[in-house]
Amino acid sequence: MSVPTWDQYMAPSLRVLSDGEVHRLRQVVEAAADLLGLTVEQRQIVIPSGQEQYLNRGNWALSYLARVGAVDRPSRGQYRITDVGRKLLADHPDGITEKQLRALVGGRDPWRKKKGSSTTTKPGTRVAPPPDSTLDPEEQIASGVERIHDDIAAQLLTRILGQEPFFFEQAVLDLLIAMGYGGAEGSATRTQLSNDGGIDGIVDQDALGLSRIYVQAKRYGPDNIVGRPAIQAFAGALAGNQANQGVFITTSRFSNEAVAFAEQVPTRIVLIDGERLTRLMIRYGVGVQVKRTVQIVQIDEDFFE
Repeated sequence: MSVPTWDQYMAPSLRVLSDGEVHRLRQVVEAAADLLGLTVEQRQIVIPSGQEQYLNRGNWALSYLARVGAVDRPSRGQYRITDVGRKLLADHPDGITEKQLRALVGGRDPWRKKKGSSTTTKPGTRVAPPPDSTLDPEEQIASGVERIHDDIAAQLLTRILGQEPFFFEQAVLDLLIAMGYGGAEGSATRTQLSNDGGIDGIVDQDALGLSRIYVQAKRYGPDNIVGRPAIQAFAGALAGNQANQGVFITTSRFSNEAVAFAEQVPTRIVLIDGERLTRLMIRYGVGVQVKRTVQIVQIDEDFFE
């Protein structure tokens, strides 16, 4: 009666996608479950959140395949096989293991962020490994939350890139306000869509606007690297507004030269790339909502004294 593990869904999922067409998430998981021969009883097993276990595991299988480039997501909730996925299926038609996924990325752990990575890390590429039986229960909970946040972070970038530029500009202002910038009586204003002088938004730190943060928001694809010229132009816009602090936020990433310039320019410029942006959105509840709260208890030693 046990439901196949998440890794057992990978090969059948790629087999469903092997026609090269774009398929919806639910369609892929259902078809993969059919190939695995799941019974009605197995499909009725639910996890604590109330979701069917086979759907949950099938969803994670596709998420992991996406992280190693075996499938891509042309739009929300839709998947398509890639050349990497075709080769993976051809090499392992009877089943794919986590070890074989590691082989796609040189044997390293594909789920963890590389040590020493910086703002040049491509956003939306991290996800934690499946639950490890060597972890204690509390560590397993933390690992599970991290996996969820990794997947949500990737989805946030996809959703943002699917919106108009003005939506992103307003979203970053909402984030700054949620982080506490703007104060009790401050405000955040999005500039006009044209002739904004290189400034997309202004956050007033006080009611009189005596202290301001100027914002530049660039909605770029993950392969579009923001270089030094863009940061230089932003620094010039800040100087033109007699500003001494600004925030440059992008959905993509910054070049090493851009980071170095921002660190050495007299004006305080903070750079936030796509990865950090989604982490902040999750932390401050912008674009996301709490699905479930888990309480962990421990013995009250005072009670027993």
